[in-house]
Amino acid sequence: MAGKRNQSRIILHVDMNSFYASVETALNPDLKGKPLAIAGNVEERKGIIVTCSYEARTFGIKATMPLWQAKKLCPSLIVLPPSFDRYRDYSSRMFDVLRTYCSLVEPVSIDEGYMDITGSSVHPVDLARKIQAALIDDLQLPSSIGIAPNKFLAKTASDMKKPMGITVLRKRDLPEMLWPLKAGEMHGIGKKTEEKLNGYGIVTIGDLARADLYAMKQRFGINGIKMVERANGVDRRLVDPDSANDHQSVGSSTTLAEDGGHENELLPVLKSLSAKVADRLRKKELVAIAIQVTIRYSDRKTVTRSRKLLNPVTSAKDIEAEAVRLFKENWCHEPVRLLGVSAAEVLPISEAYRQLDLFSLEREEKDIKLYEVMEEIRKKHGSGSIYRRKDRR
Repeated sequence: MAGKRNQSRIILHVDMNSFYASVETALNPDLKGKPLAIAGNVEERKGIIVTCSYEARTFGIKATMPLWQAKKLCPSLIVLPPSFDRYRDYSSRMFDVLRTYCSLVEPVSIDEGYMDITGSSVHPVDLARKIQAALIDDLQLPSSIGIAPNKFLAKTASDMKKPMGITVLRKRDLPEMLWPLKAGEMHGIGKKTEEKLNGYGIVTIGDLARADLYAMKQRFGINGIKMVERANGVDRRLVDPDSANDHQSVGSSTTLAEDGGHENELLPVLKSLSAKVADRLRKKELVAIAIQVTIRYSDRKTVTRSRKLLNPVTSAKDIEAEAVRLFKENWCHEPVRLLGVSAAEVLPISEAYRQLDLFSLEREEKDIKLYEVMEEIRKKHGSGSIYRRKDRR
């Protein structure tokens, strides 16, 4: 059941501080207090910083910075490759801790979530302190917590003080704490949207709060109204623990009117199903990181196969390509009664973008190894001895 619709709700947004680096430090206490970075490729000439500890940030190191530049700023920087298995394990344990304090917990990414503590007998600030202490005691993970009457303000508040901050943000605080900030500093507004807002004379969050609703809708659609509401501290979304279940898989299947026994009959069905999955992913603002195909034969024997993807996908074309591969690998050329295509593992788009650098960096690392092997062959046998296909185009 979703959170209570109440005028005086109390919402917490719990945001783990430098999560990946904090997990590595929890697993290896010798890293505590030292400048630490996580990079998809730990080789200096190609590596990119994905995240770093607060100790590293004091040197000016930040995410997306080339590793060589980070090493120049901090020669003693410790660099580790990412381990998503560890991070997912700690994420699961982190949410288990949150659920001991409140049943209404909504995960929104691997390292952050909302809690609706309306009706709790414990003062919100005291409860936030207890949660922070439990996360430190049980997992050795620091966090920042925002306290507010809705999700948007709670998220905004948690960003205001890091690490280990607790911030209360009420609607009456907005003119002083939020409105003087640049519009682009408001959660949910990207660089391109900020540029468009600036073009209409909307520079600060205060300008946005005072903007004409009709004009904003004409210029930005329904999102224009949402931006004005957020700037005024209005957010009607409820904390929904079940939303996490919506993010387990997204699929579509169909029972064929007649058993299909030919590839040219079945591949168009996979194409149609893939398009439906892509449309549902788009509407839910998710990306697929694994694709699954289900084949049910006329004798009701069912085969289900899935494959994890190197890169997150959202397009019908990409989903279809993987679905067709799986189908061709596993179809035994017998009549088919039912076909299904699913995004077997999904992530919110916001979380996928955070991880996208890691996926591309892993691929880049493989390219570097291939390049080095090719160079060795060329040295031994001459420059024309080996090419990659794309090099010959």
